[in-house]
Amino acid sequence: MVSPIESAEDLAKQTEIAYGTLDAGSTKEFFRRSKIAVFEKMWSYMKSADPSVFVKTTDEGVMRVRKSKGKYAYLLESTMNEYIEQRKPCDTMKVGGNLDSKGYGIATPKGSPLRNPVNLAVLKLNEQGLLDKLKNKWWYDKGECGSGGGDSKDKTSALSLSNVAGVFYILIGGLGLAMLVALVEFCYKSRTESQRMKVSTARAAAASAAQTFQCSALDTGGATAPYTELQSYGLYSNNTVKI
Repeated sequence: MVSPIESAEDLAKQTEIAYGTLDAGSTKEFFRRSKIAVFEKMWSYMKSADPSVFVKTTDEGVMRVRKSKGKYAYLLESTMNEYIEQRKPCDTMKVGGNLDSKGYGIATPKGSPLRNPVNLAVLKLNEQGLLDKLKNKWWYDKGECGSGGGDSKDKTSALSLSNVAGVFYILIGGLGLAMLVALVEFCYKSRTESQRMKVSTARAAAASAAQTFQCSALDTGGATAPYTELQSYGLYSNNTVKI
């Protein structure tokens, strides 16, 4: 199904396709209170349209869309929109992205002891991805139109460890490779130094390591080993170098 309208901006700049909302509800209030130019223009059109573009119920709005043959668009909450899209006769579709983002809340009496436990329970369900699983089950898995999960551009889901595990694998692999390169470089440098100074590779490696630790201690303001201790490795004492 192809639509000439892909966004709210497309609706606002044309006059062939009428559009409206539920006569009393959050969507109508959103347009009425909005200070965004595009939505102000849409609200100005809707409140002055004749015949009225507002409907009394969502069922009436959906039926008006189906009977209009592409000449009426019904603006409603995305949750209901996606649910209707997955129900027969499968002749409606969601167009464009969401105009705004708001959450649902569960009301409790003021001062109710249920408030905090309910808040924590909802947050936990959301973090575990269970709310998304429930939505997928009742919206899409049990859908009647076979779209397999709805519009991928607008659908979001909670991240799990499997979603980000690849990043950690890359980091661990990079760290391992860096350590291997550093070890090879250290061994090569120690061997080269041992040949130049005519001492064993082990002694050259030990001296190089000691020098590295000494520099590190100097950088961090820590204690350093006396120079005479380094002389025993044969790199700094003329007595141990045979020419």
